[in-house]
Amino acid sequence: MIEVIPVKDKQQLKQFVTFPFQLYKDCPYWVPPLIKDEMETLDKTKNPVFKNAEASYFLAKKEGKLAGRIAVIINHLEVNEIGKKKIRFGWFDVIDDIDVTKALLDKVFEIGKEHQLAYAEGPVGFSNMEKAGILTMGFEELNTMITWYHYPYYATHFEQLGFEKQATWVEYKMSIPNSIKEKVAKFSGIIKQRYGLSVIRFKNKKKILPYVDKMFELLNKTYDKLQTFVPIQQYQIDYYKEKYFGFIHPDYITCIKDDEGKLIAFSIVMPSFSKALKKANGKLLPMGWWHILQAQRKNDTAAFYLIGIDPEYQGKGVTAIIFEEMQYLFNDKGIVTVETNPELQENKAVQQLWKDYDPVQHKERSTFRKEL
Repeated sequence: MIEVIPVKDKQQLKQFVTFPFQLYKDCPYWVPPLIKDEMETLDKTKNPVFKNAEASYFLAKKEGKLAGRIAVIINHLEVNEIGKKKIRFGWFDVIDDIDVTKALLDKVFEIGKEHQLAYAEGPVGFSNMEKAGILTMGFEELNTMITWYHYPYYATHFEQLGFEKQATWVEYKMSIPNSIKEKVAKFSGIIKQRYGLSVIRFKNKKKILPYVDKMFELLNKTYDKLQTFVPIQQYQIDYYKEKYFGFIHPDYITCIKDDEGKLIAFSIVMPSFSKALKKANGKLLPMGWWHILQAQRKNDTAAFYLIGIDPEYQGKGVTAIIFEEMQYLFNDKGIVTVETNPELQENKAVQQLWKDYDPVQHKERSTFRKEL
């Protein structure tokens, strides 16, 4: 017998957040989130996204044992302002039992129909700034801090239940050479001179703060034509600042300005926290904080998290400046491997950024869609 139970209190929310710790406890590739962060993200009194979204959380039990979880989400900005009549679902995890998967997804359909929405899509978060997609390739790779890991049977369940792939993201891994490529350095110099551009470097985190809002403005401009786009609101910017600022090292941020001081491009790279988070196993205490600190200080792997370029400068070689800065950084820090985070398959402009570094696609993930 399968029972689907709505999450109504903090104890059940804790069960919801920690269910993957049971499901993936023997998986060497699953990277656990920090439990405290997950609890706050899903807390309707703490996450400002609920100003424009609503969510219901459900746990599935089979014969009395926890067997799955799902979050059912409506983003009212997406539905009312963009006109996408979509019911979202995310935080989806399940045992290898298609009947449990169906029981959880039935809740998505039920709520979607109640709100007269047209289709369901997931797994996604509350907005396009969060984790998305079922893993369909790269099952023997550690997930990054901002992606989900899934067993291969997840996608099989969706296909058997009549879902179709909607959005697909690809991820790449590349090796960093010991010295900067001559053509990158040469081209970077030409682009700086041609457009009057210069690099902003940061000596401490405090110096970064005045630029954060401008970075998110650039993100909105950079990605507003992509199918998953939902405008980033100011309250979300403030929230992400607080949530992720502790992970950021000023050396890993590159900003480029024009001759009038206007920010026209930026990139945020972070040392990889995957191994550190695996050791922390969801908790900062007693030693989780130490593993994260060590990952910041000494690491041979990094991940590109965000990159934004003003549309006016896209296709004009600005990325050469970013890569020149990153190359010096990587060589100085001993970084030999870099991963991209998920990039929409159709976003060829971003994928072209890596072409000189012989990228190898090592992961792929998709959201799945079905009409209500």
